[in-house]
Amino acid sequence: MAGHFEPTGDGGAAIALDEIEISILRSLAVQLLELIGPGEEPAEGEDPFAALLADGPTEPPTDPALARLFPDAYGGGPGAQAESDEERRAAAEFRRFTENELRARKREDGLAVVRGLDALAPDPPPGPSGPGRYPQGAGSGAGAVLTLKPEESRQWLGALNDLRLAIGARLEVTDDDDGSGLYSLPDEDPRKPMVMAYLWLGGLQETLVETLLP
Repeated sequence: MAGHFEPTGDGGAAIALDEIEISILRSLAVQLLELIGPGEEPAEGEDPFAALLADGPTEPPTDPALARLFPDAYGGGPGAQAESDEERRAAAEFRRFTENELRARKREDGLAVVRGLDALAPDPPPGPSGPGRYPQGAGSGAGAVLTLKPEESRQWLGALNDLRLAIGARLEVTDDDDGSGLYSLPDEDPRKPMVMAYLWLGGLQETLVETLLP
């Protein structure tokens, strides 16, 4: 998939997406939201801010993908649990006061992706009557140009990162793994579609980061 983010000149970013790319991105974002879960909704009449500050969980998630998204603050790094009793106590206390807010932010990032894609208006494909609105080198199928404001770019960056972390956990990609082995998987390998999504999201993430650099 050849689409990549380009700076818009006002701190935002834009990318041309065809129908297939839009569908895949939306599906992945919805799956991410399902993985993160709805969280604890405030009771009727309850102050949402107070609910956000309520105690969160103290134990790390058992699902490897969630553990990568919500790692222990102390210990062996993302996806690893704290080892000593002191580290476990510190990690549990930190998780208790931060996970609800982190989970809410990740949900908002994922929702920003879904909302942005749902708001797209299709472009006509390039043809004799005109090139449409696609940047030079973009695909020729029907699609649309997504334009993000600076804050939306940061939300998309967060969601793309979370998607790669979750897919990487499913593929058992570690921090020490450069992912080079993923390129050599045969087409018949059942992990191939997930690998292609992982690598594609990495390209999107990299070009979006570049648009945010001063």
